Amino acid sequence: MTRIYVGMSGGVDSSLAAALLLERGFEVTGIYMKNWSQDLPGMKCPWAEDLADAKRVAVQLGIDFKVFDFEKEYKHYVVDYMVEEYKAGRTPNPDIMCNQEVKFKLFLAAALADGADAIATGHYARVRCEESRCAIHHYPVSSRGAEDGVDDSTAQCTKAFLCVAEDHDKDQTYFLYRVTGEALATTLFPLGDYTKQQVREMATERGLWTADKKESMGVCFVGSVGMRDFLGQYVKTRPGDIIDKATGSTLGRHDGAIFYTLGQRHGLDIGGGLPYYVVGKDMAKNEVYVSTNLNDTAMWRRELTLGQLQWIDHVPSDSAGLTVRLRHRGALLPCILSGTVVKLEEPERAPTAGQSAVFYLHGNCLGGGIVA
Repeated sequence: MTRIYVGMSGGVDSSLAAALLLERGFEVTGIYMKNWSQDLPGMKCPWAEDLADAKRVAVQLGIDFKVFDFEKEYKHYVVDYMVEEYKAGRTPNPDIMCNQEVKFKLFLAAALADGADAIATGHYARVRCEESRCAIHHYPVSSRGAEDGVDDSTAQCTKAFLCVAEDHDKDQTYFLYRVTGEALATTLFPLGDYTKQQVREMATERGLWTADKKESMGVCFVGSVGMRDFLGQYVKTRPGDIIDKATGSTLGRHDGAIFYTLGQRHGLDIGGGLPYYVVGKDMAKNEVYVSTNLNDTAMWRRELTLGQLQWIDHVPSDSAGLTVRLRHRGALLPCILSGTVVKLEEPERAPTAGQSAVFYLHGNCLGGGIVA
């Protein structure tokens, strides 16, 4: 029987993922990844409650349950990286780095070393495998191989492809684009064919403990804390001027240029008149530049240079039908990719250094890079 280790976070999505895999005939083990346990001022880290909820669901399903401790690695690969990026004036995405370094590298390696054949998570995405006899992606029921004389325990793929979820609003392929094809070959996303509403309904039908649990918000694994409050634990506030780009006049004060990002409107505390938007910042001078002009050239870019390009399978041979997404739930923008430069058909508002540009073709997520 194929053994699947399911990352169970204590939420409804991963809980149902475990239940569905069990129903499909897999041997399922629940895994809680302990990535963060530190309380922050005014915010208690919910890891203990999440662990308890994950355990309760495992007991309900009658599956084995283990805890993998990646707290040291998470601090290094995700938190330290994120803080350094913000210090450099960029806007990173911690969820993308967590997927790349923790869930689909550390967790995958630890699971396989512990005897798993594959891992699964509650992400809204789909995996396409071209190996028709793959024991993981095409032969999920243990008895099916026996029906047609196929020993499905020996059939496996070596590389798979990432596809968008049925629920386009919940699709999480943007956060998964740095997962390798080799990792996807031993990964299952059981929720990819369902909408969030269907997931809630199926969890309720099965009486899962977490069926009505609210979604977690804030920094990945840390809890409901804003990025500004989180960063404040690692960097000293450094007051500086908020300057009108057009006139050069000082409009107010801020407590650190690190906390502001291109296109930001809220949190400037500049009263009266038209709303101001962040159109730039100077980290060396610790100055934030704002404007009331939504058409400011600094706000709109048609050409982007990308770094750290990573492709799930191969570099696109041409740009026919190619689209790019510059933020989660952002529109798919027609584009032309030439080396590390992506050209958009129309200028896009506030693409920010440090964010990811993720490429798609005919419903497949191909990979992407970091905006320079």
